[in-house]
Amino acid sequence: MQNTLLVIASYMFYAWWDWRFLSLIFFSTCIDYCIGLALSKEQDHFKRKLLLWVSICVNLGLLGFFKYYNFFLENFVNAFTAFGANLRYSSLNIILPVGISFYTFQTLSYTIDIYRKQLEPTKNFISFMAFVSFFPQLVAGPIERAKKLLPQFETTRVFDFEKAKDGLKQALWGLFKKMVIADNCARFVDEFFGHYEAYSGSTLLIGAFFFTIQIYCDFSGYSDIAIGVSRLFGFNLSKNFAFPYFAKNIAQFWRRWHMSLTTWFRDYVYIPLGGNQGTKAFQIRNTILLFVLIGFWHGAAWKFIVYGFINALYFLPLIIWRPKRTDRNDVNTNHLIPSRAEFIGMVKTFAFLVLVRVFFRADNLQTGVSYLSKIFSVSFFTVPEFANRIDAIVLFIVILVFMSIEWVGKTNEYAIEQFAVTWKRSYRWCFYYVLVCCIFYFYAKPQQFIYFQF
Repeated sequence: MQNTLLVIASYMFYAWWDWRFLSLIFFSTCIDYCIGLALSKEQDHFKRKLLLWVSICVNLGLLGFFKYYNFFLENFVNAFTAFGANLRYSSLNIILPVGISFYTFQTLSYTIDIYRKQLEPTKNFISFMAFVSFFPQLVAGPIERAKKLLPQFETTRVFDFEKAKDGLKQALWGLFKKMVIADNCARFVDEFFGHYEAYSGSTLLIGAFFFTIQIYCDFSGYSDIAIGVSRLFGFNLSKNFAFPYFAKNIAQFWRRWHMSLTTWFRDYVYIPLGGNQGTKAFQIRNTILLFVLIGFWHGAAWKFIVYGFINALYFLPLIIWRPKRTDRNDVNTNHLIPSRAEFIGMVKTFAFLVLVRVFFRADNLQTGVSYLSKIFSVSFFTVPEFANRIDAIVLFIVILVFMSIEWVGKTNEYAIEQFAVTWKRSYRWCFYYVLVCCIFYFYAKPQQFIYFQF
């Protein structure tokens, strides 16, 4: 009964956006449920592999059509045009279903794990429907593995006050990230990226900085809300962000950023390709392919491919010159102040992210190149000039306070998990009320979650 109610609630939640695309979720659910059962009964290796490829082709076929059809069509025509052929074509006005990149990967991991004999399929169709469509993480993750989440649907859940209280606290922190920081950063980001020709390089650098903060607070804020709301229902979702902007190098960053996606690509793409085994040439190939695919997952545009490729290039020195890295440990958690080497590493990594994220936010690849060119022009050495500078200064201060709280709480699941727990109850509740008041006071124009478009 619990799972039936969750399925109904999840389908109603998705239908609120567009009920027509419920059929895609249901179709994907049925395909992978049936293939999972068939894989458990089939012993012939060839037939098992054939069943797996049916699941892969159906899921990636749906994703490819809705997300990448026009991209491949346009680039196919452009390639022939470059050789003098004049091809006529008409692109399709395809609506990208919200969350298709997330639930497609979630159901794919289910059949792949069964094929690898790492998971037994469920015989309970309602439980599997709830696993695929669970509304807190349906549209923007975390991308859950069946090994962790599916058993939680197959046990009776009892309300746990402590778990619910912790979930509400994490959801509150996620709302603070989204509504106070991300949405206010968006005001400046949209203006600077939309009219970059009118601003100096120094001003555009501020815009790139604000976007780097915005995308983290927007996406990790959603993850905190999803994880927190799930706890109200008795579920434990996977941690999706581990304070990535405190990473000392790019390798650490990608182990901390959108962890459910990066581990998915690691387990189902990178390791099957050979991972970090074999010659350096194979390791370089695998790394470049991994990052390009991660970039391409985000959208059907060359800017995302370039974004992934640049991350790969920045990663390669760690493979070439430091094959046995000894810096896998995170920033020292025993000291409030980072060491000089740690601080320099964090600044270098963050500065790289500020610049490379320009491609992520720009309307297209050419705009991204132009934006960066403007940053590195002589106008970089001018004083930034733009409207609402006082608002920007206030936002900088809020970001500084936010990052300080994140730093203090970097050893926890989320920043305020243990924050203020030793304070008097009245002081602790004052802190929570301050967060709520900030949400209402700094409330800006509502912005859609960035990752809804993926």
